[in-house]
Amino acid sequence: MKEVIAIIRMNAIQKTKRAVADVGSPSATVERVFGRGKQKGLHLFPPANINPEDSKGNGMRYIPKRMLTMVVPDDKVGQVIETIMETNRTGMIGDGRIFVCPVKEAIRIRTGERGEEAI
Repeated sequence: MKEVIAIIRMNAIQKTKRAVADVGSPSATVERVFGRGKQKGLHLFPPANINPEDSKGNGMRYIPKRMLTMVVPDDKVGQVIETIMETNRTGMIGDGRIFVCPVKEAIRIRTGERGEEAI
């Protein structure tokens, strides 16, 4: 099992959730996050200034994003990643990032199921 974490544009979350569900991975957690990449908060979208007291623009600029987190079986990881990339790639700065992490164990609290049965 792997945890797939995708940080994407805010306006792409619904399209991404549908696309990932269509390839057989409907379970996900979505959070509103703020971040920046190598462009250091380039003003592509209305940014959020983490230090609002700095009116001179010296604070680090963060851009609102959505973070999609899901745990998927090993054999679906590649398909999920490709789907997220196809759905979110515009070729412009700010398309996002995907991180893949190993998952040692998954347990469904209600039933006690473990491993892939729990996801």
